[in-house]
Amino acid sequence: MRSVRQRVHASLLALSLATPAVALDLPDPLKLEDFIQFEPAQVQLGQLLFYDKVLSGNQNIACATCHHHDFNSADGVSLGIGEGGTGLGKQRSAGAGPDQIHERVPRNAPGLWNLAHQDVKFMFHDGRAEVSDDFGNGFRTPAWIFLPKGLNSLLAAQALFPVASETEMAGQPGENPIAGAAFDGAHHVWPLITERVRNIDAYVPKFTEAFDNVNDASDITIVEIANAIAAFVGTEFRNFDSPFDKYLNGDETALDDAQARGMELFFGDVGCVSCHAGPLLSNQSFQALGLPPFGPGLTFLNDPIPRDVGRMAISDNLDDAYRFRVPFLRNVALTGPYGHNGAMPTLEAMVRHHMNPQESNAKWRADMAILPSVPWLASSDFALRDNIAENDRVRSRISIDLPPVTDAEIADIVAFLNALTGETALQRPMGRPDMVPSGLPVD
Repeated sequence: MRSVRQRVHASLLALSLATPAVALDLPDPLKLEDFIQFEPAQVQLGQLLFYDKVLSGNQNIACATCHHHDFNSADGVSLGIGEGGTGLGKQRSAGAGPDQIHERVPRNAPGLWNLAHQDVKFMFHDGRAEVSDDFGNGFRTPAWIFLPKGLNSLLAAQALFPVASETEMAGQPGENPIAGAAFDGAHHVWPLITERVRNIDAYVPKFTEAFDNVNDASDITIVEIANAIAAFVGTEFRNFDSPFDKYLNGDETALDDAQARGMELFFGDVGCVSCHAGPLLSNQSFQALGLPPFGPGLTFLNDPIPRDVGRMAISDNLDDAYRFRVPFLRNVALTGPYGHNGAMPTLEAMVRHHMNPQESNAKWRADMAILPSVPWLASSDFALRDNIAENDRVRSRISIDLPPVTDAEIADIVAFLNALTGETALQRPMGRPDMVPSGLPVD
């Protein structure tokens, strides 16, 4: 039997009868040394903090609720239910009475795979946390100069903001002191969360063991909390043992025929690699795909419509309107639905959308969104989609233009994307803890 490399070479050779064959621009293999390495004690502490609801305003939601092991570091829905809900994934309830949610989380919860890679430059769909020396703390974030120094990674900087989001973890003003502080800015939230953690006796020895600079409770700061969470996420969700990774490392039998054809299309004639390049399969640019808008939107300052303009809200550059960060693709088959708002329920639907965004947008149906039931939001869930002028603006900004493909070629590209799933992706080394030091229930 011929090897995968031989099959790909033969295919390219056949094409060369009409045009000269071009070598595929494959990325270098991922290696352990490409990733930030964290202290084991910090990883173990981070697991507890990641699952502990004490970090939320009303102590009813954890980081893990929207990035759960049961959903491979995501939550399995298009737009999640944050603070005020109970349960997980599509079965998560939206609360009742005064505790019911006011809106869905405006964007899809992204997977957390390989975020401790040293080349990661942006976090969040709009890139609002990024590596930068502008403010003397190593990062540019919504906290500007108020971001504390000493964070071990961009991943740690990112972890500081969901806790200060009213919809995600903080709660609404008037419900708790953290929610009130969040209204004034994230940096007002962090001391309150720190004080909560300091007052949990079971946490203190874990911090003193994990951090040399912590000798007692008073030494714990938000920096250590964020660094521990980053250590856990960066270690727990590090994974690069997929068939494609094995192929890159010289195993010529790692891909089957369909996967090999899909790889050839992805890195060759179709040109997916123009955005999904490099070891993380993303060039970390921002692209406008023309995904149909729905949900609550993400309000832009002085904008009369609660839409989501993506990167433009951060850059204040009209050219960035409706652009979102190109996602990393390893284990992508495990973290649907897809897109910044989870508009596409399957990998095939997302691939088809890339091939013809205008047509896909026009044919999109509301039942393609995977949304937990929230009856009191039903009338507004698709108001943005029904706003013809807004959807026309979204479609006018599409920045990708890929060549026509056949159904068979789409199937091969999807097969290749499935070849990016790690063989051990579903066997995470730590998983979900049975309990956390606060004593609060663990989802």
